[in-house]
Amino acid sequence: MLQKLILQNFRSYFHKTFEFSDKATLIVGPNAVGKTNIIEAIYTLAIGKSFRAEKEQDVIKIDGNFASITTENLEILFDNRERFTKIYRVNGVGKRQMDFVGNLRAVLFCPQDIEIATDGPSIRRHYLDLVLSQVYKDYRQAISIYEKALRQRNRLLWQIRESSESGVHSSEQLRYWDEVLIINGKIIHDRRKDYLSYLNLPYDHSIISTDRLGKYAHEEIAAATTLVGPHRDDFKVVVGNKNIKSFGSRGEQRLAVFNIKLGELAYIEKITGEKPLLLLDDVFSELDHANRHMVLKIIPKQQTIMTTTDLHLVEQKMLFGLELITLS
Repeated sequence: MLQKLILQNFRSYFHKTFEFSDKATLIVGPNAVGKTNIIEAIYTLAIGKSFRAEKEQDVIKIDGNFASITTENLEILFDNRERFTKIYRVNGVGKRQMDFVGNLRAVLFCPQDIEIATDGPSIRRHYLDLVLSQVYKDYRQAISIYEKALRQRNRLLWQIRESSESGVHSSEQLRYWDEVLIINGKIIHDRRKDYLSYLNLPYDHSIISTDRLGKYAHEEIAAATTLVGPHRDDFKVVVGNKNIKSFGSRGEQRLAVFNIKLGELAYIEKITGEKPLLLLDDVFSELDHANRHMVLKIIPKQQTIMTTTDLHLVEQKMLFGLELITLS
């Protein structure tokens, strides 16, 4: 449970402490007063990086050279005094990002999440990575190793294409990177398959194997890129038999993504035995009355932190028992 959040030089905050109840907290205020900055800071503690910043340095307050996010037992320091670095601590002890992630688990639902239903495969792969990295350390490790190996293999493919002599050495190197990708690709595939099966969503996977890499060898050298593997995965957002991306209205797409987030909540609890923190950023303006009522039924079940620009969008009966933080 998150009880206290201290932000220093983070976005719009010079030094600010927020306290949260074990139930639900509603943060109210007009646009541009820092509501989403609070949500961003909390979710950064969950996934180890900002979900908004194009560059990680962007979270540091203008004219500052460092920023920090601190809770009772977790801290991330963004240090831009010499060269940019991030420092992760758990109970004051330094950790790698890989070992830091998973100490606080959170599910975020914000207006931009409609892109899961409307945009390209890379958005959906990124979503899978955010969820599964919070739950499985082997997934975090596999993704990290796979992405590094993929870059090395693609560079080698380019070198082979540009060289008139591929040579035995290049073939041996390719086989080495093939093996690394196959081993870690299987972990990624299996974890994604399990999660999407739980959500009952079709998994459009790209299996990586020795046979498939051999089959596309000439095409890969010509393209200087690896053509098979989980970096080519996708999944379909469907309701019934309808592909929401192609045939759903904006409202149907938003509702479908909201239901995915509900499944994410349940999946994380099922795997870890702990309820994740629920973060709802300005979703009341995006949902109709019926779906706001659905939110009303969810929030008593786990700690929830919500933001809104307009208190009138929140049903009156929802306000009872809520902690209220007003920003101006």
